[in-house]
Amino acid sequence: MQLADTIVAIATPPGRAGLGIVRMSGPQARGIAARFLVPAEWRPWQAHLAHLLDAQGHAIDQVVVTFFASPRSYTAEDVVEIACHGSPIVLRHAVERALEGGARLAEPGEFTLRAFLNGRIDLPQAEAVRDLIDATTLYQARIAAQQVDGSVSRRVAPLKEPLVELIALLEAGIDFAEDDVSVAPAEEILRRLAPILEGTRQLAGSFQYGGLVRQGLTLAIVGRPNVGKSSLFNRLLEQDRAIVTELPGTTRDLVSETASIGGIPVKLCDTAGIRQTAERVESLGIERSYQAMADADLTLVVIDLAQPFTAEDESLMARAGGRALVVGNKSDLARGAGKWPALLGVSALTGEGIAELRDAILEAVAPKGVFERETGFITSLRHEQLLGESAAYLEKACEAVRSSTPHEMLLLDLYGALGPFDAITGATTADDILNRIFSTFCIGK
Repeated sequence: MQLADTIVAIATPPGRAGLGIVRMSGPQARGIAARFLVPAEWRPWQAHLAHLLDAQGHAIDQVVVTFFASPRSYTAEDVVEIACHGSPIVLRHAVERALEGGARLAEPGEFTLRAFLNGRIDLPQAEAVRDLIDATTLYQARIAAQQVDGSVSRRVAPLKEPLVELIALLEAGIDFAEDDVSVAPAEEILRRLAPILEGTRQLAGSFQYGGLVRQGLTLAIVGRPNVGKSSLFNRLLEQDRAIVTELPGTTRDLVSETASIGGIPVKLCDTAGIRQTAERVESLGIERSYQAMADADLTLVVIDLAQPFTAEDESLMARAGGRALVVGNKSDLARGAGKWPALLGVSALTGEGIAELRDAILEAVAPKGVFERETGFITSLRHEQLLGESAAYLEKACEAVRSSTPHEMLLLDLYGALGPFDAITGATTADDILNRIFSTFCIGK
């Protein structure tokens, strides 16, 4: 990837629309654009009308051109954005004219990669740009926007800075021992290490919730036939997606849709009613129900409160195990006979208890109280793994201090803990890591 090149790409999604944008970045962006845009005015950070010309000088479209002069642009290079009418052929023609002028097609994520390499953003901010584009709920978008604004780096900095200070202190004691530079005793070193280790563990542990925010979760709804699984599915989804009848066994196959619960995307899976049957098609559906339970992050075991509690209900609860919530549907009707287990009563018909069920789903998959956080957690598996690596080195460093290990050896563990912090922010990130990260971006961003 030649970063001195001028690059071009369509920055809007494929298809027809009212508007489409072609973006160029690089040292020749303005000169290349001037060859096929007339009249072109190049006052920075202002929008101007121009005509997009073909190779023979005929006007193809009236466009709006915005020029962002280096270094005050997204990439910290000269950037030209051309807002055309959103015809694919017009957008493709603008790209072709730019290629004829000496630009090359941008690689996926190359605009954001240049912003990172040119110091406009750090690596967590670059990764958050991708998350913001991929967001499917407003909550996901808000968290990604905060990370684009630097929230991850601001959480890492208070951990990294005291670690660097401790390393500097120990290095000074080794390098200038003949000058009587004092070195902190073991108790002082442990006192300094304790908050760094605890903060690193907490930040790594926040991925338990942050991973759900970014990736969402899968929720299987299971139960005996006719307990109201499909009705509950529709109620959580807030639309009539699954067919509902009074006939047992209406659902024969998995029906899945994604809903937002507390800002987290939740893939809801409505399953076939589980019972003993010799009917071939229904048996296949029941097998898929069991598979959905095994694959789900959480299972809702639905029980009909208007019927007696049965051994089949109890068996299904036991099979679902600890990753399950027991939901009693039809709470608007009289409760059937039997000794009932602890459950959450709801009515898919009236909506009674649905808000409480949504809260219970969230509490089942994340620590209580974490949903009140607006910042302070990580959403990237890469960050979680690096923080775990750093915490392991910090633990080794604490053990080394307690066992009176020489400071030269202790520093190896401290530098080992520092490396992952640098890898999070991109200070020491290898090229293969960058390629892996930015290859997941869409072209034009």
